[in-house]
Amino acid sequence: MKLKLGIVAAGLLAAAPVFADSHGATGDAAAGEKAFRQCVACHVVVNEAGDTLAGKKAKTGPNLYGIAGRAAGAQEGFKYSKSMVAAGEAGLVWTEESFVAFVKDPGGYMKEASGDSKARSNMSFKVRKEGDAENLYAYLASLSAE
Repeated sequence: MKLKLGIVAAGLLAAAPVFADSHGATGDAAAGEKAFRQCVACHVVVNEAGDTLAGKKAKTGPNLYGIAGRAAGAQEGFKYSKSMVAAGEAGLVWTEESFVAFVKDPGGYMKEASGDSKARSNMSFKVRKEGDAENLYAYLASLSAE
């Protein structure tokens, strides 16, 4: 299992520079704002100044401000699953591709990305439509500082 995680980690680290340069979102931010309604029970978007840009005061999930291009499991003050922290430490960065795959099946994505059949995610909700997931990414990216 450690060997598999090491191989995955090496692959993610090698790909990190490519991911870091590809923040472009293909989705529709306005449609993503509407799709974000399904996320507000758990997530909020609060900028560095403390202004709430989206959502309510939900704290079940991490603050999604600046998620585009951020390392997985790296939001200060949030307790992520060990699998998510390990993936971030191994180089997983939230690009549109990784974000869409994750929100469509969080547990399945963590298992596949880590190569560990026991890997898990604290997020149980699944976004059903790929278009909604792409739009969510575009919306969240539009709220982040460049």
